[in-house]
Amino acid sequence: MRAIRLTPPDMPIDLIIHTPGGLALASTQIANALVRHKGPVRVIIPHYAMSGGTLIALAADEIITDPNAVLGPVDPQLQGIPAASILKVLEKKDIKDIEDQTLIMADVAQKAMDQMVNYVVWLLMENGMEEEKAKAIAQELATGKYTHDFPLEVDKLRELGLNVSTEAPEEVYQLMELYP
Repeated sequence: MRAIRLTPPDMPIDLIIHTPGGLALASTQIANALVRHKGPVRVIIPHYAMSGGTLIALAADEIITDPNAVLGPVDPQLQGIPAASILKVLEKKDIKDIEDQTLIMADVAQKAMDQMVNYVVWLLMENGMEEEKAKAIAQELATGKYTHDFPLEVDKLRELGLNVSTEAPEEVYQLMELYP
C-alpha cells in the first residue's frame, strides 16, 4: 500500500501477482488502493493469483496473464470451511436439529458471503463495469459455485466478462526466474 501511495497519481502501475491468496483484509486494502489510483493499473499474473490475489486483480484496469495462468474464486472461508457449505446445513436439516454453534457460524457465513459479493460488485463498478455484469461476476466468484482452489482459466475469465490479455511481458518471466 505504501508503494501505491507513493506512486504519482498519473503514473501507471504494473503489479506482478503470484499468490495462493490470504486474508481478505490485506487483499481488500491493496485492491482499494489500486482501484483509487488515478493512473492506469495493470496486474500481471505469470502463474496464479488465487482468492485474495484474485481480489487484487479485479481492482486493475487490465489483467495480463500467461496463457496458462489462473485466478481463483473469492468465496469466503470461515476457519477453513467454505461459507457456502456452512449455509448448506440450513437447507439440509430442520433448525431444531442444528447445534447453536452451527447456527452462529451460518449467520457469520451469510454475512461474509454478502459482504464479499457487495465488495466485488463495488470494485468492478469502480473500474467502470455496468452493475448487472458486476453482479453476475460477483455471484460466480463469491458464492461457492466452485471449490476455493478451483482454477479459473483465461477462457472462463473472458467468458465472465473480465478484461484479460495473455500478452505477459517477457521481463516478467525473467524476473520470476530469480525466485526458486
